[in-house]
Amino acid sequence: MAFWKPGTVAPGSLVDREAEKDSEAAIVTFSDAKYSTMTMSEQRKQLPVYKHRTEILYLLENYQVVVLVGQTGSGKTTQIPQYLHESGWTAGGRVVACTQPRRVAATTVAQRVAEEMHVNLGMEVGYTIRFEDCTDPGGKTRIKYMTDGMLFREALMDPLLSQYSVIMLDEAHERTLYTDILMGVLKKILKKRPDLRIIVSSATLDAEAFAAFFSTNRDPKDKSKDNTAILSVQGRMYPVDVHYLAEPTSNYIETAIQTVFDIHTKEPAGDILVFMTGRDEIEEVVSEIRERATTLPPNKYAEILALPIYAGLPTEEQMLVFEPVEKGARKVVVATNVAEASVTIPGIGFVIDSGFVKIRAYNPQTGMESLTTTTISQASADQRSGRAGRIRNGKAYRLYTRESFEQEMRPASVPEIQRSNLAGMVLQLKALGIENVLRFDFMTSPPAEMMSKALELLYSLKALDNYGRLTIPFGMRLAEFPLDPMLGKILLDSQAFGCSQEMLTIAAMVSVQNIFVNATSPAAEEQHRRFGVLEGDHITLLNVYAAFITRGKKSSKWCANHLINFKAMSRALSIRSHLERYLVKTLGLTGPSQLPSCLGADGSRVNDPNEATVKIRKCLVSGYFAQAAKIAPDGTHWISALEARPKGARALSYSPTKLWMHPTSILFKQTPQWVIFHEVVETGKGKAYMREVSAIEPEWLGELAPHFYVLNKQL
Repeated sequence: MAFWKPGTVAPGSLVDREAEKDSEAAIVTFSDAKYSTMTMSEQRKQLPVYKHRTEILYLLENYQVVVLVGQTGSGKTTQIPQYLHESGWTAGGRVVACTQPRRVAATTVAQRVAEEMHVNLGMEVGYTIRFEDCTDPGGKTRIKYMTDGMLFREALMDPLLSQYSVIMLDEAHERTLYTDILMGVLKKILKKRPDLRIIVSSATLDAEAFAAFFSTNRDPKDKSKDNTAILSVQGRMYPVDVHYLAEPTSNYIETAIQTVFDIHTKEPAGDILVFMTGRDEIEEVVSEIRERATTLPPNKYAEILALPIYAGLPTEEQMLVFEPVEKGARKVVVATNVAEASVTIPGIGFVIDSGFVKIRAYNPQTGMESLTTTTISQASADQRSGRAGRIRNGKAYRLYTRESFEQEMRPASVPEIQRSNLAGMVLQLKALGIENVLRFDFMTSPPAEMMSKALELLYSLKALDNYGRLTIPFGMRLAEFPLDPMLGKILLDSQAFGCSQEMLTIAAMVSVQNIFVNATSPAAEEQHRRFGVLEGDHITLLNVYAAFITRGKKSSKWCANHLINFKAMSRALSIRSHLERYLVKTLGLTGPSQLPSCLGADGSRVNDPNEATVKIRKCLVSGYFAQAAKIAPDGTHWISALEARPKGARALSYSPTKLWMHPTSILFKQTPQWVIFHEVVETGKGKAYMREVSAIEPEWLGELAPHFYVLNKQL
């Protein structure tokens, strides 16, 4: 693979490589030996943040807000909550919270801290992510790691977050939607809770902006009035040689795999970190590396161990990437951008950067949010490259040209609040009592058009009244539900449609990914069809779940025989259980037995199947009405219903969007006239594919969403 390092004529010669090999191998051996003989306590003291321990604690005593600039790997995420615990900030039942932008980071970091403190995970140290609470019900948890969205959800129940003494917003530079909102909420809380302390942790040099946001000092000359302080914590960083592709690649997945083997066969010891965009790519790369590794001469090259890490992977599998490999072996970790900053994987000497990331992007013109692959920012590229310089001099291989880096990549990522569907955020802010969300103190204001569309959708969902106020009780119930507003409305409406049990299952199944193994393979398609129905994917998923519970007895063997992902099904079981408890509590019922079913409890059709599927699909339309589409005249694709207007229906102002059926859909080779869908996924070629699709009748849109579709009298 032709790579070019800026400032050089050509890649290093064989003589240069041998010199590097000797010196670097010595460093790795020394480093491994050094740390293998240390106790956990001694290892903690070796982290760069340790020498700042006293200064951090002093600043927290004297300032309400401390902004920490610390390079990834400095130890701030694992160590600072422990310093606070050791110095009394958790006395009297108080808790230290540390938010993370991703579930993977919250779970893996909590596991590590529990090990360092020699306690069981879920007791003194725990984590909370959506649909999973690993903390002590008896209140023993003193250090709690959580996603930023979960802390914001806690604020709905306890607006002053009164149990927390210190809240650390980690990886704030990522500017996730909920981190940005939390900063605004915490700024308000600080006025009423002078005892509360906030730590804003960032891996990039944007400390001044964070400090200015929280500052209450209007006299810059009088430092005695400052309520914020900035501290820089240096990490251990060695030089990293950055190599670019000489020419653009048409297939970065194959280029990444080839680069892995180039490194493995030509470079000295050191593990490899490969950045991909999502689960499918990661599993493909891991599988291909494992397969090709078997063709290498065993006596000539070391063993190669390929491991994935991404959200949705079971915690025990995530933890494997942190385990050392046998002496002489090389670990290849294939990750999403979770490994960019949120977690530090030891032993990395080489980084392969695809240059892409998968993000959710909302288009207010079309009214749709899609999962799309896009180029990373220059800041992200530098973060990724820096992962190679933690233990010694490293090398980063960027699978794009230098021109692409300098001319096509943004300096920094766009804050999530400027590219997201804001309906859920607006709903929850109103539930917090913030009526005029347009005047909320955002660090970066969201586009006015996105706010307008969010209010419009919430009104159509009946969560807001004519005056923009939260409806009671429906709007408040919707705000408290741990799902996006559209799916939340479907569950809340399910009681009226008589299909709550079925909707709980469907909501759980669409909340996990990749139910079918190798979903587009002929064998998987054949298995898929066994459960499939012409009504679409949602009822197909219902059939899969019912078969898993009854015929499959929840067994992994049954799943393997039917090419169904056992881990995904197990997670769906857990999510369904959580949602059931939420729904029972929200509706004020005495137990799950009061939730109606239009089919048998075990999935057997006790009622008219046609009537049951109509109820289910109508219930889906009650929430997904904004995500409807009509087939195009030539039958090759669909057009968003917001433009198609069923039989003279008048939709609100949106632009037309061409949509295609995703190959994994049971309806892929079918041509239903009207459909609703769960989400849209965009490809690199700009095509938008509908996932989890169900066929509907067009008149249901006007019947169930009269605020969104105004039908003419001819209907």
